[in-house]
Amino acid sequence: MPITPVEPDLSRLYRKLQLIRRAEEEIARIYPSDKIKSPVHLSIGQEAAAVGICDPLRPDDVVSGTYRSHAAYIAKGGDLPALFAELYGKDTGCARGKGGSMHIVNMDQYILGTSAVVGTTVPIALGYSLALQREGRGRLVVAFFGDGATEEGVFSESLNFASLHKLPVLFVCENNGYAIHAPTSKRWATTRLCERVETYGIPAHQVRDSDVLTLWKLASEAYTSIRQGNGPVFIECQTYRWKEHVGPGEDYDAGYRTREELGPWVENDQVRIIGEKLDPAVKASIDAAIDREIAEAIEFAETSPFPDPKELYTHVYA
Repeated sequence: MPITPVEPDLSRLYRKLQLIRRAEEEIARIYPSDKIKSPVHLSIGQEAAAVGICDPLRPDDVVSGTYRSHAAYIAKGGDLPALFAELYGKDTGCARGKGGSMHIVNMDQYILGTSAVVGTTVPIALGYSLALQREGRGRLVVAFFGDGATEEGVFSESLNFASLHKLPVLFVCENNGYAIHAPTSKRWATTRLCERVETYGIPAHQVRDSDVLTLWKLASEAYTSIRQGNGPVFIECQTYRWKEHVGPGEDYDAGYRTREELGPWVENDQVRIIGEKLDPAVKASIDAAIDREIAEAIEFAETSPFPDPKELYTHVYA
């Protein structure tokens, strides 16, 4: 297997960041038309977590996401036309049109199926990491989850089991400060999440500004340690969603947060910052290619057929 480079490829990082941003902007644009058949939880503003963590992975490593997982799906290399087709409820979607935005999957790229139930994907990721440990090929699992999932009992159980058995898993908390509309200040007695994780004997790191290069380097070091058999690592990525909890709009007038909170995160927008590090001609070429790729994915979704009604009876076990 190729050795992870010491430094990331900035053009590749930018392409992934911008692809996620533009894809989700198009999802937000299309959503009011009712062509998209499921609720959508957008990651606009949170792209750096997915890209910084996924970019240094091996192709055969595994990613487990949440119901807000377009970003992780794209960052891991998931099929974009299949993603849009799934949002449209089409038979060519990554879940045959039966899952929608919250239940995406792409096992060809080792992207585990996501779930709408908070925290439930964490133990599934753990089970997969146990299988990979027994396989013995140095593969690992990244388990993404939000700050709300850390309040589920299965989170603590999973930390304990992973540490006890030195499982090859990287836990990544995308802490955007809210569980739906409830801020951490009203849910957590202390914000020292990393300290809590460390009590299980797991190395824990906090990135407060969602810096994609910092995340990339932390993840790269974590993967080296995990592949050496040292057990799990935990990263808390503080981030901020720019859009409402579910849907394409904004909700700064809903009374639970203010637009002033958004300001620092827009100033620190990793899509713009990494883009500005590139040669303008290179950036323009990447942007144009991304727009073409998204247009083709949307066209694929628009023209694909809906599932045959008989599809309702497939994969039904009870």
